[in-house]
Amino acid sequence: MAAIYPLSEGVFTIGHDKEFVPFDTEKDELNDRPTGSLLVEILPFLVVTDRDVIILDTGLGFHNGNGELQIHDNLRHVGYEAAQVTKVLLSHLHKDHAGCLTYRDGNGLIKPTFPNADYYIYRAEADFALATGLPSYHPEDIEPLLATGQVKWLEGETGLIDNYIRYTHSGGHCPQHIVYLIDDGKDKVFFGGDEAPQLKQMKIKYVAKYDFDGKKAMMLREQYATQGQAEGWHFLFYHDVKTPIAQL
Repeated sequence: MAAIYPLSEGVFTIGHDKEFVPFDTEKDELNDRPTGSLLVEILPFLVVTDRDVIILDTGLGFHNGNGELQIHDNLRHVGYEAAQVTKVLLSHLHKDHAGCLTYRDGNGLIKPTFPNADYYIYRAEADFALATGLPSYHPEDIEPLLATGQVKWLEGETGLIDNYIRYTHSGGHCPQHIVYLIDDGKDKVFFGGDEAPQLKQMKIKYVAKYDFDGKKAMMLREQYATQGQAEGWHFLFYHDVKTPIAQL
C-alpha cells in the first residue's frame, strides 16, 4: 500500500497581485485581506511506493525558523531525508508549485533540493514557463535545475513513467498543465495539481477565474471525480486547508 504524507508549507492568502501572504487560521480574518483573496494551503506531497520515494510538486521554497528548507524539515518529521527521494513529479511550474526545485546552501551555491532524484517535467510547460516569466513563473527558480542533468522530459499527450505512473496533458489551469495517476497495483493515487486543488471543487460545478480555460478545468474536475469515484482513487489536494487527502 502506498504511504501518503502531506508536506504543508502553511496557509496563505493570494490576491490579484499573485503574492502569497501567510495566514494564521487562529488569528487572521479573510475579510481583512484584499477583496477577492483566496485562502489556500501549500501542500507538496510525499508518496512512498514499493518502488519509489516520490515528491509531487515542491512548494514555494520557504525556510523555517532555523533557516532550513521547510520541505526538508517536513520530510524529516515523517522519517525521510531529501537524499532518499527518487522522483519529483511536477504538474506545472507556477511559483507555488515549483519554487523549491533548487535552493541556495549556506555557501551560496545553488543545489537541487533532492540531490538523487529524477525531476519529471512536461517539456512544453518548461518552454512556456521560460517564455512567459513573471508573475506566475519564476525562471530563476527553473533554469538552474535544467543544467543539472536530473530532468526527465515528458512529451506527448499522455505516457507512462516506469510502467506505473501515468501522466496526461490536461491544459485547463495553464496551457501545458499535466496530471498524474500513480497505480502501484495496490492503490491508485491521483494528483491533479491546480485542476483538482481542493475537495470542494470536486463537488461544486463552477468556472474559476484563475484558470487558463475555466470551462475546460470545470469539465476536467467532473471527469476526474467520476472516474476517481468509480476506481477508488486517493485524491491529493494541493491547496486544501482542511482535507489534503480524500476518496470520493
